[in-house]
Amino acid sequence: MPGPAPFPRLLGDVGGTHARFGVVESRGEGVGRIRETACDDHPSLEAAIDSYLNEAGAPRPASCAIAIASPVTGDRVAIDALRLRLGVDRMLVLNDFTALALALPTLAGDEREAVGGGEPVAGAPIALIGPGTGLGVGGLIDADGRPVSIASEGGHVTLSAEDEREERLIAALRREFGHASAERALSGSGLVHLYRFACAESDRSPLPLAPEEVSARALARSDAACVEAVDLFFALLGGVAGNLALTVGARGGVYVGGGIVPHLGDWIHRSQFRARFEGKGRRQPYLSSIPVWLIQASSPPALRGANVALDAPQRMT
Repeated sequence: MPGPAPFPRLLGDVGGTHARFGVVESRGEGVGRIRETACDDHPSLEAAIDSYLNEAGAPRPASCAIAIASPVTGDRVAIDALRLRLGVDRMLVLNDFTALALALPTLAGDEREAVGGGEPVAGAPIALIGPGTGLGVGGLIDADGRPVSIASEGGHVTLSAEDEREERLIAALRREFGHASAERALSGSGLVHLYRFACAESDRSPLPLAPEEVSARALARSDAACVEAVDLFFALLGGVAGNLALTVGARGGVYVGGGIVPHLGDWIHRSQFRARFEGKGRRQPYLSSIPVWLIQASSPPALRGANVALDAPQRMT
């Protein structure tokens, strides 16, 4: 079984909208030469990597790990072709939330913000959820002192309702999409769906707003439907996060990542998030003890997780 991958290491975090790259040049160093680019600016992943290596002046890598915002099903032909094109000894492709989960133990105290709960239980499972372009879900378990990331497609679980208004929302999502998944509400496009629902509830015509416009109008308190959409977003997110915590027994804590929540400032603290997280009937005392943290890292933590994955003795997906 192969040991840790050689250096320099090229690391990538490719989401639905942006791609971020960095390098670790030798053991013990942090991720450096970090650059972000729009995915649409490049015709392929290979082109984005070439552009990064040239613009960043990065050394040619000996190994590479790319975290991608999609299920990793093991297309050995495509992975081997990219490995040969880059000329690396080891090529690893993993889910972006697998990488982000592996990075959680590396977060410093000022890189996470508490959102209620008690103290984490050492060695207990950790859950991860993150609304962004989609809804990422993952987890981390302790295997004899070694963190093992759990790949998940939990963003596609069926969304559940707390009251009649949410039942109407889910009915509307079901009419439009067939299946009302959590991601249909808890993502960039989900914010727009929630805004349109809020408009329909108040009998007004929606504007053709992009997700960032819904957020901006909500933060400015300039559009009541946008405010309602964000309030509903956090309530639903709390419910889904609480379900996740129960499912994996996340007494080690729940982390909230993704690009949407940090851009909404302190909204999570004054929202229904924590009440809905804990509001599971008889299991409320269990959930009230579980800490939740909002990831507030200044550099992309998934790049750190990709580097951790390259230290593992086996391929991780």
